[in-house]
Parts: sequence; structure tokens; C-alpha cells
Amino acid sequence: MKKILALTALTLCMHAAVAVTPGYYVITTYDEEDETSLDFYFWNVKAPNSPAVDSPEIAVGHGVTSRWFTELYASDIHTESGGTMYSSMAWENDYMLTQGQYPIDVALHTMVTHYQNANTGTGFEFGPVLQADIDYLQLNGNLFFERDYEAAQANSMQMKYQWQAKYRWKPAFAFGLQGFGELGDWRDWSPLAEQSHRIGPALFTTVRRVGGQEFKLEAAYLFGKIFDKEAKTFTLRAHYEF
Repeated sequence: MKKILALTALTLCMHAAVAVTPGYYVITTYDEEDETSLDFYFWNVKAPNSPAVDSPEIAVGHGVTSRWFTELYASDIHTESGGTMYSSMAWENDYMLTQGQYPIDVALHTMVTHYQNANTGTGFEFGPVLQADIDYLQLNGNLFFERDYEAAQANSMQMKYQWQAKYRWKPAFAFGLQGFGELGDWRDWSPLAEQSHRIGPALFTTVRRVGGQEFKLEAAYLFGKIFDKEAKTFTLRAHYEF
């Protein structure tokens, strides 16, 4: 029974049955004017004594201007008992407010998500994206607010964060740490035991080809909690830019 309850709770989280969705990928600022990208995302969550929950995602992005990047996502979710099913469609827009004239670059991130589960409504996420470069070190810190609108169950605006410290050791290789967390209602955080916090190592590689093409691969393995439940998370992002 404990296994069934744990899996059910975790699966509900993955389906965004509550107002806030866990963070898996760090949003960063960058200039991609006139560049088009194809992305494959994958995350896997494994709670103790429970089957894993997976989600593959496909995305197409474009740098509309030197400041504005937009991307469209389609996501599936997979569980051992339910198989693979369509989960959601999302539209992300990131707009850079600064571009190197200050020690910290700032961008505005927004994302609108339409869930397959009609009871969940439509999710809206927004917040600042911060990035600083110190020699070989890149630091990122983001604070996002999220709420589901037209949902069957009443919900409030939730707060979550993500951060990254990346050391660019070689032109084609970098390593670092990533962290994510969900704090609860933005005006009244949940008790610490009910919050979610995750941290773990991350690896990055970049391959550039003549003609402006670029391939990036990013992977991270995180330890901590997702909605107050202990879980280990693996994330992968493959990015092809042309």
C-alpha cells in the first residue's frame, strides 16, 4: 500500500495536479538572434521503493532578436503502470533586459502551459533570470512564480527557485552544480518539512561546427525532495542549434 500511495502522489505531481510544477532544467540568458534550435529533454524521478517516473520532451526554439528567445515544448509522461501518454504543451519566452553592460545580466522568463488534464487548467510561470560571469565561472540564479488558472481546484501563486554554478574548464567541457526548490505560497511559505529542495552535480559539453552549427549536451543528477518526498532525479538536455 505504501508503494501505491507514494507512486500515486509522485505521479500526480508529475501531472501538475497542484499549482506548482517541479524544476528540472536551469533557464539561462543568451543571445541567439536568428538561430533556430531543436531540443530533446528528459527527466527521470525515482522515489525509494517505487517505480520510476519519466518524461521525454521535444522543443523547437528561435532567437527572434538579440534579446528575445521563444520555444515551444511538447511533453509526454511515462509510468510503469500507465505507460506513456501525452502530458502538456508549453510556450516559453525569455527577454533579456541587459546584455553585458552590468556585472549581472537580467532577463524576464515567462511560460504558459496547457495540460492534457483539463482539471489542471492552464499554468502560467514568470520571474527573473540572473546570470553573472567571473572568469571561467558562470553563476545563475532564478526565482519563478507559478499558478494554474481555470483549474478545477482553487490554488494560489507558488514560488520556486533554481540555481547553477558552472566552471568552464575547457572550450568543449564544463562541470558544476545545480539546485532546485519549491517553497509553497509566495506570501506564506510552506513549513520546511513540506518544501522541496534538490542539489547535484552537472556536466556540460559543447561541439561547434563550421557554418554556425552547435551541439550541446547537459546532464545532472540531483538528490533531495520533490513535494516533501525523497527522490533522486536524472535530467538530460540535448541541444542542436543551426
